[in-house]
Amino acid sequence: MWPWGHLAIGYLCYSLLARRRFGRPPGGVETLWLALGTQIPDLVDKPLAWTLGVLPAGRSLGHSLLVALLAVAVVALLARQRGWGRAGLAFGVGYLAHLPVDALVPVLDGEYALLSFLGWPLLSPPPYGEELGFLGQVRTAELTPVLALGLVLSVLAFVRWLADGRPGVAAVRGWIGARRERATES
Repeated sequence: MWPWGHLAIGYLCYSLLARRRFGRPPGGVETLWLALGTQIPDLVDKPLAWTLGVLPAGRSLGHSLLVALLAVAVVALLARQRGWGRAGLAFGVGYLAHLPVDALVPVLDGEYALLSFLGWPLLSPPPYGEELGFLGQVRTAELTPVLALGLVLSVLAFVRWLADGRPGVAAVRGWIGARRERATES
C-alpha cells in the first residue's frame, strides 16, 4: 500500500482507540508519533534496500514482526519514561497497523510464501520492488483495488481527522514557530 493508505488506516485505528480508551480524539503530539509509526517500515526498508543495497529487500528489516515488536517495545518504554505514554502507544499502533496491511494482498491471493518478510531475518524476504526502485514504482503504478482502497480510506481518515479537530496541526505550527524563534535569536 502507498504511504497515504498506511497513514489512513493507522489514523482510523488510533482515533477509534483514543475515543474508546481515553474518551477523546487523538492529541496533536500523539498524531505525529502515529504518523511516524505508520511510515517507519517503508522509511527503513525502501532506502536501505533500493538505494543503498544494504538490505535484501524492500520488505525486510522494518517489516519484520520481530523487529517491529522490539522497536515498539523500546519506543513505548522510552516514551513512558518521559511522560509521553500516549505518544508511544500511538507510534505502536501506527507501526503495527502497517504490517497486516502489507500482508493483505498476499493473503487474499493465497501467496502465503510472500509473507516471509514478517519473519525476517529468520526467513528470507520475498523480492519486492527491487528491480524498479521508488521512482519505478511510482511510474508504473496502476489503479488497482488496493490503491483504490487506500484512496477511499484516505478520504475517510481525512474526514475523521477534521472531525477530531485536526490534531497535529498546532503541534507542527508550534515546532516551526519555536525553530524560527531560535534562528532569529542566533
